[in-house]
Amino acid sequence: MRDLVGYGNRPPAVAWPEGARVAVSFVLNFEEGAEFSIADGDAFNESVYEVIDQQSVLDPCIDSHFEYGTRVAYWRIADLAEQYGVPMTVSACGRAVERSPWLVQDAARRGHEIAAHGFRWETHAGMALEDERRAIAATVDAIRGAVGKAPVGWHTRSVRTGNTRALLREQGFLYDSDAYNDDTPYFVDVGGARHLVLPYTFDTNDMQFQHSNRFDTGASFAAYVCDGYDWLHREGDRFPRMLSIGLHLRMIGRPARMGGLERIFQHLAQRKGAWIATREQIARHWIDNAPAGA
Repeated sequence: MRDLVGYGNRPPAVAWPEGARVAVSFVLNFEEGAEFSIADGDAFNESVYEVIDQQSVLDPCIDSHFEYGTRVAYWRIADLAEQYGVPMTVSACGRAVERSPWLVQDAARRGHEIAAHGFRWETHAGMALEDERRAIAATVDAIRGAVGKAPVGWHTRSVRTGNTRALLREQGFLYDSDAYNDDTPYFVDVGGARHLVLPYTFDTNDMQFQHSNRFDTGASFAAYVCDGYDWLHREGDRFPRMLSIGLHLRMIGRPARMGGLERIFQHLAQRKGAWIATREQIARHWIDNAPAGA
């Protein structure tokens, strides 16, 4: 059942650590190697990228766009985040982890959270119950096998099913990010138990470089994200607000865009009031501090 009201103008009395006004979550999506490719034996190629020219034959062009993320961009992003002391949530597809375990191993060593982003980079719409159960389990196994710890967070590409949240609880997940309807975490009932949702966003997200051309430069992306932070900072004395910033290796990691990411890091440091945390940290804080009924 849809909820068109949410908290309304009565937010729960939850304070972020050290008096912060906004919890800021950088999500670095790791999908490279989990996308569909005829070269990998799939029936079709992925077509979502800056080149929209889907081929029915082997497509080394689109494959190479994805390969840039692991070959070059990851190191560039990880080194900049380390320079500024920014923890991230690496939202990883299970098959991508299987093919490039070194990436999540390096991210974990740097103190980043490794969360789950499905096994393949695919929607779950129409997926049968047992197929979805197996996909979630395979993602958990891949991440646990690579870093020695099961993920506690989940995000479906596009559409989840009516079974997704029950399956996540069944497999020990703490939260999911399969919602875009709030700027504050909230609980939903799943089989009589409270399940935490950390809302995500598609606007403060580098995917808009390709889907809408909303951002034409790194500076325009930075300006938009920083404007979003500043507004939530204004509301932060009354609402426990959260800002998600979605990043993708092969998108933000291009040299002409990295300056935009650095501007965001600098703005948060100068503006003050941000608790930059992993989604697991935010989830655990919310679970520990949200009042009953929140």
